Amino acid sequence: MKAVEIQAFGGPDGLAVVDLPAPVPAAGEVLVETETIGVSGADAVIRSGALASYGFREGYVPGVEVVGTVTAVGAGVDTAWTGRRVWAPTGAGGGYAEQATAPADELLTLPAGLSAVDAVTLGSAGVVAHFGLAHARFAPGESVLVRGAAGSIGIMTVQLAARGGAAAVAVTTSSAARGERLRGLGATHVLDRSGQGDADAPRAYDVIVDVVAGADLPDYFDRLAPNGRMVVVGAVAGQPPADFGTRLMASFQKSMSFATFSAATVAAAELHAVRAEQFAAAGRGELETVVHEVLPLAQAAEAHRRMDAGEVFGRIVLTG
Repeated sequence: MKAVEIQAFGGPDGLAVVDLPAPVPAAGEVLVETETIGVSGADAVIRSGALASYGFREGYVPGVEVVGTVTAVGAGVDTAWTGRRVWAPTGAGGGYAEQATAPADELLTLPAGLSAVDAVTLGSAGVVAHFGLAHARFAPGESVLVRGAAGSIGIMTVQLAARGGAAAVAVTTSSAARGERLRGLGATHVLDRSGQGDADAPRAYDVIVDVVAGADLPDYFDRLAPNGRMVVVGAVAGQPPADFGTRLMASFQKSMSFATFSAATVAAAELHAVRAEQFAAAGRGELETVVHEVLPLAQAAEAHRRMDAGEVFGRIVLTG
């Protein structure tokens, strides 16, 4: 089968299309013939080599979610899955390929009205947005700032915060045009990447959901209200400064909180229930998926170039 692997850490040119043996589903797994493949910011961070210390190695095949048809099942898996069109998480990677394995107990059959492109755009991003807000203890009537709102996680966080009764939903993004698109999705205030923008935007927020991290993360502690909570759900700009906690401690009397969030800490049954609900809502038109572009698998490196250049609003999807 054709697959895309990271042959050299660094820029997008380190990605290459290769021929690999088709994977064989282990016990509890299925084999999926991929139709669409989600491209995420995390894929780009892994490709850069920034996470090599976490065990990622050259030769890794990125991609953590696909949509496709189940063609084979491993031991202990109900054969009724065979032939079904499903959203499937690939676990530790392997999605940038014509075939991928996935745990059977995490599959979700595509509902009527939801396309394969929309499902792979929403699948992982939607639950991160949902549980990220929950981790921040977001409540109706509170103000929310979404830092790095132009990606799929940010876009879903904006929509869920607005639907959840936020008093204000501010976003940081790189251009006025993107800001207007985010207003159409529920944002009430638009800020630039330095946190400046609408004159009537709140100066402090009850909740900040941060997809970016990076060197500027500590600056956003100054934007937290008393008892405010910041939750980092992504790190597309890399690690924050090693001493970032000193800025938080400097505001000790404001009782602010900082946390990270990974969907890996949520029980599979909870993820499944929320994802199924979101898929149904998207199928009814109540949640909007934003697809920047659909490219063939062989153009994975081009997809990463566009992400690195900051051109992507929403998600790029590859077709298997």
